[in-house]
Amino acid sequence: MKTEWRIFLIIAGFLFGATILYAAWTNGASGGVEWVGTIALLLSFLLCTMCGGFFWFVSRRIDLRPEDRPDAEIADGAGEVGFFSPGSYWPFGLALAAAIASLGLVFWQYWLIGAGLVAVVFAACGLLFEYYTGTRRTAEH
Repeated sequence: MKTEWRIFLIIAGFLFGATILYAAWTNGASGGVEWVGTIALLLSFLLCTMCGGFFWFVSRRIDLRPEDRPDAEIADGAGEVGFFSPGSYWPFGLALAAAIASLGLVFWQYWLIGAGLVAVVFAACGLLFEYYTGTRRTAEH
């Protein structure tokens, strides 16, 4: 995780500098700051800062991975990486729901925005709880 947070924070630093430069440049060229580009760059900076901060926070709490150690061997990274779903239809449903909500925004139809957002919440819950369905047996039963 050490490499990841450094990459994100370097990009965030670049975006912060680009935000200041862009705002100053547009102010000097046109007599006023061009707010859309400035806000877009600022939000990109904040997003990279958030991701970098998360990776930094996680990297302090876990052991060094083979990717983070300069003396690691290739064999250190062997073994099971994790669980990956063999196939799921929920990402398609989530994309479709987001497209419906986006169409509602494009045509400014409140009912379509509402239907799309409800579908997004439903599809996100379906994706999140995909492997938590069915009956659960506890020690009491």
